[in-house]
Amino acid sequence: MNVNTNSNKNNHKKNIEKIYAWLMKSYGPQGWWPVLNHKGKKPNITGNLRGYHPKDYSYPRNSNQGFEICVGAILTQNTAWKNVEKALINLKAAKVLSPRKLIQLGDKELKELIRPAGYYNQKAGYLLTFTEFFLSLKGKVPARGEVLNCKGIGDETADSMLLYAYSQLEFVVDAYTRRIFSNLGFIKHDEKYMIIKELFETYVERDVFIYQEYHALIVEHAKRYYSKKPYRINDPLNKIL
Repeated sequence: MNVNTNSNKNNHKKNIEKIYAWLMKSYGPQGWWPVLNHKGKKPNITGNLRGYHPKDYSYPRNSNQGFEICVGAILTQNTAWKNVEKALINLKAAKVLSPRKLIQLGDKELKELIRPAGYYNQKAGYLLTFTEFFLSLKGKVPARGEVLNCKGIGDETADSMLLYAYSQLEFVVDAYTRRIFSNLGFIKHDEKYMIIKELFETYVERDVFIYQEYHALIVEHAKRYYSKKPYRINDPLNKIL
């Protein structure tokens, strides 16, 4: 039994590493998380290209950029990034894309600025609650449990904030991750978030930049091959496993 278990573990590690290598070779560095004022080389990604910074892992470079990433992580819940970007541009144009400025906004004004991201009534409340929390940290890196205690922030949003805004070793699991790896047979379709997260954190090299790239590459691959059913038939990853 132990031999089989160890063999399965070795296969998981080998295959998860092989998938990462194939994704990186196919699409290259993705430059996530996008930051509005960055204007660099365009990565090989589908859709909007603003703010990505491939091979530049120096972001966020200051507290306001870290806050922008966190705001984006909240706004992207249940919507496409192109809609989030519109909301972020609105906030930036209004000169309130910083915690001290945003917290001073009236509820009505904030809702109007983030309207493009959808669910703006709920998200405005989430943003204000998180902004109070962000300011209370005074530059300290929060614990995962602290972030999860903020209203409206679940596992995926918390891990996105911690990985991209705070450079913490927290692997982000999104719907695309679940879709790809359940269809490839690594997990069940209805597997719990923390079990999937543990899978990657066990078998992926513990490196912040690799965590960032792997998550971003999964998204890029899913946009190309997992947008319509049947998913697995055309996935080139089938040929390497």
